[in-house]
Amino acid sequence: MELRQLRYFARVVELGSMSRAALDLGVVQSGLSQQISRLEGELSTRLLQRSAKGVTPTEAGLAFFREAQLALRHVDEASRAAQQARLSGSVSVGLAPTTASVLGLPLMRAMRERYPEVHLHMVESLSGHLSTMLNARQLDLAVLFDTNPARRWSVTPLLEEKLFLIQARDPAKPLPPRVRLRELRGVRLILPSGGHGLRSTLDAAFTRARLKPEVVTEIDSLTMLMDAVAAGLGATIQPWAALGRFADAQERFAFAEIADAQVVRLNSLCSLSDDELSPAALAVRVVLAACARELVETGRWTGARISHHGS
Repeated sequence: MELRQLRYFARVVELGSMSRAALDLGVVQSGLSQQISRLEGELSTRLLQRSAKGVTPTEAGLAFFREAQLALRHVDEASRAAQQARLSGSVSVGLAPTTASVLGLPLMRAMRERYPEVHLHMVESLSGHLSTMLNARQLDLAVLFDTNPARRWSVTPLLEEKLFLIQARDPAKPLPPRVRLRELRGVRLILPSGGHGLRSTLDAAFTRARLKPEVVTEIDSLTMLMDAVAAGLGATIQPWAALGRFADAQERFAFAEIADAQVVRLNSLCSLSDDELSPAALAVRVVLAACARELVETGRWTGARISHHGS
């Protein structure tokens, strides 16, 4: 028995006519009649008496009509209660610039569709700054790359990103598809300063490779850093998402995947502890993880794969 069958039956009894009920409900009369017949079949009893003057409920139909009306009222009340209890409130989300270029808009669109009354406060900053803000409870949740987050956080591995050597395109100096860290000896690098997640990852990787990188400039702004790389002031090591805001990235930059197995950036979804998060913030956390997974599975997050780190 379906809810629509109850609605159809109740409207036919109320209007006393199959044709008028079909018009009122916006369905074809044959479809309406079929649904009523199916309902009668399920109940193994005739509910309506059809005649030239219209339709009237049988004794069983009248009894069923009273209970159907009651059930429909309860359904309507449940629907109104759900509408009135929709999630609302403000939730602050921190994303690094590379992450924001891929995840920012899909997250905002998904939240507007699923939880339109939740107000998002989006913050874009380098991961070290986001960690500080999360510790100070200025953020509810953030996507971070720090491998040693504060213990009071709730941390969920999200995804892993490949890293690429990126430099200004120079036809005279093409890059191979892949390079190893040890091949970067003498390459002038422009990187974020220490304390930020990507730099921590790279410093650990260079230490494992027993290589001291030649860092010529430290820039804590992705826009300024990529402008410096595009101007030929040095190369950088970044995930593919660093190129996301350049429509002409293929023309402006040359890039090579870092081939070392452990040189990846781990993205973790970090938040305040569950008991500190509002229902709205818990909902945002679920939607953010779902958005990231969909972007990876549909190939829209280049160089990324779902993380099973620590699972």
